[in-house]
Amino acid sequence: MSQKYLLIVSYRWLLAKPLPGANRIMRHLHKHGVPFALASNSLRKNIDGKISHHDGWKERFTVILGSDQVKSGKPSPDIFLEAAKRMGVDSSHCLVIEDSIVGVKAGKAAGMNVVAVPSLQNESESYSIADCILHSLLEIRPEEWGLPKFEDWVGNALPVEPIYLTGVFSNGFLQIYEDNGLPALPGQIWGLYIGWAKFDAQKVLKAVISVGWSLGGSGSQRKIQLCLINENHNEHHHDQKMQLLLVGYLGRSLTAGNRLDSLDVLDEDKVCADAALNLPAFSNKLCASFFNFKENAQE
Repeated sequence: MSQKYLLIVSYRWLLAKPLPGANRIMRHLHKHGVPFALASNSLRKNIDGKISHHDGWKERFTVILGSDQVKSGKPSPDIFLEAAKRMGVDSSHCLVIEDSIVGVKAGKAAGMNVVAVPSLQNESESYSIADCILHSLLEIRPEEWGLPKFEDWVGNALPVEPIYLTGVFSNGFLQIYEDNGLPALPGQIWGLYIGWAKFDAQKVLKAVISVGWSLGGSGSQRKIQLCLINENHNEHHHDQKMQLLLVGYLGRSLTAGNRLDSLDVLDEDKVCADAALNLPAFSNKLCASFFNFKENAQE
């Protein structure tokens, strides 16, 4: 039974995708010669198995540590203190980015600054001991922590690794399908995105997508609101299957606020999205390998 379980887990590792923004942060730090470590509560052999499916990850990390390489795993500070020691830096000069509560506790116990990006968005309050709580890795600003600033925004939008989704569009919202039995989107995807939408054999349409959470008394539920740009009648696509490719990130308008349940798409967001999707960095030519279309592409 245990062998079967390990085979299933290994198969899912092959399908697992990095959180949006993870590769961006690693490339950025590596480019600027900033050392960074991977310190996980997993066993070292399991860590090696996971990261072997992601190009360049093993080479970019200065230090990789598993819980079996220190006396105690998280929430003990041991793993972070050992990582700092191996990198040759003072622990008080380290920044921890964590998605788990035990990891946040471990980072604070190590005397480090901690940015929390909760894996369970409806439990964000439990992460309150962190120095900063973000909804997504795409929100992080390295310069606020004494690190080199990102310089990869194109106008008002940030190019992201394409995120392909399929689902049903109904009443302005997208109900997404699972991807090979896995959630199509991790919990840490939030905010405003831009992309391209396609319904059956129709042309590809510009879209701005608002991803948030409804926080009701019965628990949280992800909500994905889709606004087709330059289309006056979204209702024409009611209860239709669709494909969606997210190619850029807008964040959130200050007017709309930074609430987890923010879903509003403002007129200023539509203007920004429309302009960005005319740029080569966000071109609908990116859709070709995902939508398998050529003749219906909008130039």
